[in-house]
Amino acid sequence: MDKNYYITTPIYYPSARPHMGHAYSSIVADFFARFKRIDGFNVHFLTGTDEHGLKIQRAAERKKIDPQTFCDEISQTFRDLSKTLNLSNTDFIRTTEERHKKTVQHLWNELEKNDDIYLSKYSGWYSVSDEAYYSDEEIIEKENVKIAISSGSSVEWIEEESYFFRLSKWQDELLKYYEKNPDFISPKSRKNEVISFVKGGLKDLSISRKAFSWGIKVPNSQDHVIYVWLDALTN
Repeated sequence: MDKNYYITTPIYYPSARPHMGHAYSSIVADFFARFKRIDGFNVHFLTGTDEHGLKIQRAAERKKIDPQTFCDEISQTFRDLSKTLNLSNTDFIRTTEERHKKTVQHLWNELEKNDDIYLSKYSGWYSVSDEAYYSDEEIIEKENVKIAISSGSSVEWIEEESYFFRLSKWQDELLKYYEKNPDFISPKSRKNEVISFVKGGLKDLSISRKAFSWGIKVPNSQDHVIYVWLDALTN
C-alpha cells in the first residue's frame, strides 16, 4: 500500500509582504516534508496565498490599484520566499486561480444539495483584520473602541443578508463520531475541551458576505461572495 503524506503551511494572507513568521512556518513544514520522504512517504507539500476578503480589498484601495493586481504583486513575493528558502513544496496555490474557484463553487453546490446551506440575516461584531465574527461575550471596550478579547483587533457592528452553514445539524453526529473513534482528536490533551465545546451547542456559521465584492461569487447569486474562511479551507 502506498504511504501518502499531506502537509501544508498556512496559505498566507498577502495583505503585506512576507516576514520572519512566514519563513518560520514554511521551514517547519519543509522539515517534516523532507523527513517523511526519507521514510518512504509520497509527500504532497502545499503552500500558497489566501487572496480574497475585505482586508485585501481595503489594502488595494489604499494603494489605489485593483485587488487582483495587488494580489499578483504580493503573492509573487511569497513565491520568491519559497525559492529563497529552497522549500521542497510540490504545489503553490493561489485562491484567485481558476482551479481553486471551480473547487470552491463545487463544494458550495454539494453543501446546498445536502441542505446544509440556508439564507438568513446576520447581525453582530466583525473584525476586518481577523476576518472573523465575534459574540458580545468575546468583545470588550478599550479607550472607547470595541475590540476582540482574543486578538485585540477592533470590531465593527454589521447587519446584512447572509448564507449560513447548518453546523448545528452536525452536533450529534460529531459526538457519536468522537465516541466511536477515540483517537480522532489530536492532541489528546485537547480531547475533553473539544468534546465539551461541541456539547455546549454549535451555532450555524455565516458563510457569505454582501458588504464587499472581492471574493468568489456564490453560485447563482451575484450579490454574495463566499466568506473567506470557507474559500481558503477548500484549498
